[in-house]
Amino acid sequence: MTETEIAAAPFLDIPDLPNLRDAGAGVYRPGLLYRSATLNHLTDEGLRRFAELGIRTVLDLRSTPEVAQYPDRLPDGVDYLHLPMLPDPATTDRLWPEDQAALYPFMAETGGIALAAAVRALATGAPLLVHCAVGKDRTGLTIAVLQTLAGLPLDGVTADFLRSNAGLGLDRGPVPYTDAAGVERLSRPVEAAHLHAALDHATTRHGSLTAYLRNHGATDPDLTTLRTLGPA
Repeated sequence: MTETEIAAAPFLDIPDLPNLRDAGAGVYRPGLLYRSATLNHLTDEGLRRFAELGIRTVLDLRSTPEVAQYPDRLPDGVDYLHLPMLPDPATTDRLWPEDQAALYPFMAETGGIALAAAVRALATGAPLLVHCAVGKDRTGLTIAVLQTLAGLPLDGVTADFLRSNAGLGLDRGPVPYTDAAGVERLSRPVEAAHLHAALDHATTRHGSLTAYLRNHGATDPDLTTLRTLGPA
């Protein structure tokens, strides 16, 4: 898979569902792995078109307060998994770093269980969508791990990661948004160096990416299965 092929994977046009795309295009079989922003704004028409994608499992990486305030809208029959990648601010004194350069290694440190759950969910072979709030940081790291496990080289992984800037209008600079606490914040463009720092943090602490995932609950059969789910 080349950087050019990754860039050719189209954004999917569903109302009020930004940054939606087949994140496994050319890596996994078509229609197996999707990514997006949060699903709470889906209109009835968007919900109908979302159902047509055939997604069977949604993995929500947001915190409990985010989910409580902005719950997903899902079609009937879709399994919902909620596994926060970052610690719940209400139950821990480990605050999320505001600085993106610090946030990414922090996500690798705190998000191992969620990342291993993504591996297990994808290994079932049921079409999976991964999302967080905006669909670029927590989701971006998760998709990068899943693409790496399928054998996509780092340049291709990075190219797909950076496409979120265009998918969210961040290629023109930061965009304001309101968080679950009602605080207005800035959504900032993603940067390659931040993703690489998170991947390096996981592998350095555990010896390899696969060891990192095993240590957080993924099994060898799960990891092996991912290598068999490539495009025909």
